[in-house]
Parts: sequence; C-alpha cells; structure tokens
Amino acid sequence: MGNKNKLAKFAESASFPNMFQPQYEEVKDGYYMQGKWRSDFFKNNHELVLELGCGKGEYTVGLGRKYPNRNFIGVDIKGARMWRGCKTSVEEGMQNVAFLRQKIQLIANMFAQDEVDEIWITFPDPQPKVAKRRLTSPQYMERYAKILKPGGIINFKTDNEPLFDYTLEMIEEYGHELIVSVKDLYSADGFEEVKSIKTYYEKLFNDQGFDINYMQFRLNPDFYRK
Repeated sequence: MGNKNKLAKFAESASFPNMFQPQYEEVKDGYYMQGKWRSDFFKNNHELVLELGCGKGEYTVGLGRKYPNRNFIGVDIKGARMWRGCKTSVEEGMQNVAFLRQKIQLIANMFAQDEVDEIWITFPDPQPKVAKRRLTSPQYMERYAKILKPGGIINFKTDNEPLFDYTLEMIEEYGHELIVSVKDLYSADGFEEVKSIKTYYEKLFNDQGFDINYMQFRLNPDFYRK
C-alpha cells in the first residue's frame, strides 16, 4: 500500500506546473533553468529564496503565503514528500512557489551566480558520522557561495544541538558573519516572524520537548572567490 501511494504521488507530481524533476544528465553541465528562474518561470524580478532539504514543503509554502512579493523554491531529493507542499501551492494558486527535486550537492548546477537572495536550511539530517555531508559544512558553504548573492542571508533551524554547535564552530573557523544565534527559540523573546511558520518536523520535535535552535549568518566574502 505504501509503495502504491508513493507511486501515485510521483505520478501526480509530474503533472504539477511548479514541480521540476530533472535527471542527473540534465543538470551535470548546468540545468536549462540556471539563471532563468525569475524570467522564465516566475515572470518577475522579485527576490529568490531557497529552502534546502524542504521535506514536505511546509516552510516553502508558509513563506510563499507570508511574502507574496518574493519567489520561493523548495529543494529536496524525496519527491513523495514534496508532493504535499507542491499540491497545496497548486490548490491555492500560488504563483510565487516552486519545487525542485534534485540532490543539494548539485545546487550550483541548477542556479546561476548571484541568482539566489536568501537560503533557509530547516531541520536537515545531522549526519553525525560524516561531517562533509552536513548542509552547514564548509563543502556546502562553498556551493552556496556559487549561487547566493554576496551579503545574502542563510537561515538555519534545527533541534539537533550538536549540529547547531558544529555550525557555530564552522562560522567562527571560516570567518562567516553570525547575525543572530538563539537556543530554545520558543522560550526567547521576539523572533515572531521565525516562529510564525513551523515544519512538520519542527512541530514533532517541539511537542516531544526538544528545543528548537535558530541562527542567521552571512558567508565570508572570501568564499565567493573560491
């Protein structure tokens, strides 16, 4: 039953006008949409914001509702999960939301230099055994620098304290600019915008008593020259 449900979601996802599912062969030398997301899909020149590891797409959809004059793309490799967010965005007629099914390590093949204004990383796999696979590792920061405009903000939310501490260490070690860092977000004053949207996993972890941690930072300008 589970496999049939997944196949049905894949089939329906293929019909959504805002779901992009390129194969590796289509992105290995640069995806055809690279540098053209605003002009060819969104048909505007608004800011472009990515959610990396978007899962069910709740944050992407939530941001799209909250900021109708910005463009949002959720990126994940698991299409059956993204189906939910994509379906919701289509049902609500959202013109500023899209989804991209591909590996995040290929992100620089799918967006052009300076094409992205802001990035959200929400509750990624902490990858406790392989640091280079963490979405906040130096290897990934270098990839983000290839697409994020200089001075663009990266937002990071996690319930995993070791991953949060690791990210703080990487920010200090590589000279990135930490804008804000807060542990136990929902006990802190302020941050109402950040608190206003919750992912499925955020609700789950919060209900189980885990603290939600949040930070915002900018990449070291030297990363843009690598």
